[in-house]
Amino acid sequence: MEVFRKYTDFPKYEVDYTPTISFPDLEIYPDQRKVYCGKQEISLTAKQFNLLYYLVANEGRVLTYEQIYQNVWGNYVQDIENNTIGSHVCKLREKLYKACPDRQFEIRCVREVGYCFEAK
Repeated sequence: MEVFRKYTDFPKYEVDYTPTISFPDLEIYPDQRKVYCGKQEISLTAKQFNLLYYLVANEGRVLTYEQIYQNVWGNYVQDIENNTIGSHVCKLREKLYKACPDRQFEIRCVREVGYCFEAK
Protein backbone atom coordinates (compact mmCIF):
# COMPACT_ATOMS: atom_id res chain seq x y z
CA MET A 1 0.00 0.00 0.00
CA GLU A 2 1.45 3.37 -1.02
CA VAL A 3 1.25 6.28 1.25
CA PHE A 4 0.96 9.67 -0.42
CA ARG A 5 2.24 12.57 1.55
CA LYS A 6 1.30 16.11 0.99
CA TYR A 7 4.42 18.24 1.05
CA THR A 8 3.44 21.68 2.21
CA ASP A 9 6.38 22.47 4.42
CA PHE A 10 9.04 23.01 1.79
CA PRO A 11 11.61 25.55 2.87
CA LYS A 12 11.15 28.88 1.18
CA TYR A 13 14.16 30.55 -0.30
CA GLU A 14 13.98 34.20 -1.09
CA VAL A 15 16.40 35.79 -3.46
CA ASP A 16 17.79 39.06 -2.22
CA TYR A 17 17.96 41.30 -5.26
CA THR A 18 20.53 44.03 -4.99
CA PRO A 19 19.46 47.10 -6.92
CA THR A 20 21.41 48.39 -9.87
CA ILE A 21 23.99 51.01 -9.00
CA SER A 22 23.98 53.85 -11.53
CA PHE A 23 26.20 56.83 -12.11
CA PRO A 24 26.55 58.91 -15.26
CA ASP A 25 28.35 56.62 -17.74
CA LEU A 26 28.49 53.67 -15.32
CA GLU A 27 25.95 50.99 -14.38
CA ILE A 28 26.62 48.01 -12.15
CA TYR A 29 24.27 45.03 -11.96
CA PRO A 30 25.42 43.14 -8.85
CA ASP A 31 23.03 40.19 -9.32
CA GLN A 32 24.39 39.57 -12.80
CA ARG A 33 27.93 40.72 -11.97
CA LYS A 34 27.90 42.94 -15.04
CA VAL A 35 29.30 46.43 -15.53
CA TYR A 36 28.40 48.79 -18.34
CA CYS A 37 30.07 51.99 -19.38
CA GLY A 38 27.57 53.70 -21.62
CA LYS A 39 26.08 50.75 -23.48
CA GLN A 40 29.34 48.81 -23.60
CA GLU A 41 29.77 45.87 -21.24
CA ILE A 42 33.13 45.83 -19.44
CA SER A 43 34.64 42.40 -18.90
CA LEU A 44 36.05 42.25 -15.36
CA THR A 45 37.67 39.48 -13.35
CA ALA A 46 35.94 38.43 -10.13
CA LYS A 47 38.40 40.47 -8.01
CA GLN A 48 38.09 43.52 -10.26
CA PHE A 49 34.30 43.36 -10.01
CA ASN A 50 34.40 42.96 -6.23
CA LEU A 51 36.87 45.83 -5.92
CA LEU A 52 34.78 48.14 -8.11
CA TYR A 53 31.58 47.18 -6.32
CA TYR A 54 33.13 47.87 -2.90
CA LEU A 55 34.52 51.25 -4.00
CA VAL A 56 31.25 52.29 -5.67
CA ALA A 57 29.13 51.16 -2.72
CA ASN A 58 31.22 53.54 -0.60
CA GLU A 59 31.20 56.39 -3.12
CA GLY A 60 32.89 59.54 -1.84
CA ARG A 61 34.58 57.78 1.09
CA VAL A 62 38.30 57.20 1.25
CA LEU A 63 38.78 53.50 1.93
CA THR A 64 42.05 52.42 3.51
CA TYR A 65 44.20 49.67 2.06
CA GLU A 66 43.30 47.54 5.08
CA GLN A 67 39.54 48.05 4.58
CA ILE A 68 39.79 47.22 0.89
CA TYR A 69 41.96 44.18 1.46
CA GLN A 70 39.74 42.77 4.20
CA ASN A 71 36.50 43.34 2.29
CA VAL A 72 37.64 42.25 -1.17
CA TRP A 73 40.22 39.55 -0.35
CA GLY A 74 38.81 38.50 3.01
CA ASN A 75 42.00 38.82 5.05
CA TYR A 76 44.82 41.23 5.75
CA VAL A 77 48.54 40.82 5.19
CA GLN A 78 50.74 43.69 6.38
CA ASP A 79 52.98 45.33 3.73
CA ILE A 80 51.66 43.22 0.84
CA GLU A 81 48.23 44.73 0.33
CA ASN A 82 49.30 48.08 -1.16
CA ASN A 83 50.98 46.50 -4.20
CA THR A 84 48.20 43.95 -4.67
CA ILE A 85 45.45 46.54 -4.46
CA GLY A 86 47.38 49.03 -6.59
CA SER A 87 47.86 46.45 -9.33
CA HIS A 88 44.16 45.57 -9.37
CA VAL A 89 43.10 49.22 -9.33
CA CYS A 90 45.46 49.96 -12.22
CA LYS A 91 43.97 47.20 -14.37
CA LEU A 92 40.44 48.17 -13.37
CA ARG A 93 41.08 51.80 -14.32
CA GLU A 94 42.55 50.73 -17.68
CA LYS A 95 39.41 48.81 -18.57
CA LEU A 96 36.96 51.43 -17.34
CA TYR A 97 38.79 54.47 -18.68
CA LYS A 98 39.39 52.87 -22.09
CA ALA A 99 35.69 52.03 -22.45
CA CYS A 100 34.61 55.42 -21.15
CA PRO A 101 37.18 58.10 -22.02
CA ASP A 102 34.82 60.98 -21.20
CA ARG A 103 33.70 59.40 -17.96
CA GLN A 104 31.93 61.23 -15.16
CA PHE A 105 33.71 59.28 -12.42
CA GLU A 106 37.19 58.40 -11.22
CA ILE A 107 38.98 56.07 -8.85
CA ARG A 108 41.23 58.41 -6.93
CA CYS A 109 44.36 57.35 -5.08
CA VAL A 110 44.88 58.89 -1.65
CA ARG A 111 48.60 58.50 -1.17
CA GLU A 112 49.62 56.15 1.66
CA VAL A 113 45.96 55.75 2.70
CA GLY A 114 43.87 54.01 0.04
CA TYR A 115 41.37 54.74 -2.74
CA CYS A 116 38.14 56.61 -3.28
CA PHE A 117 35.47 56.32 -5.99
CA GLU A 118 34.12 59.73 -6.94
CA ALA A 119 31.33 60.65 -9.32
CA LYS A 120 31.75 64.06 -10.90
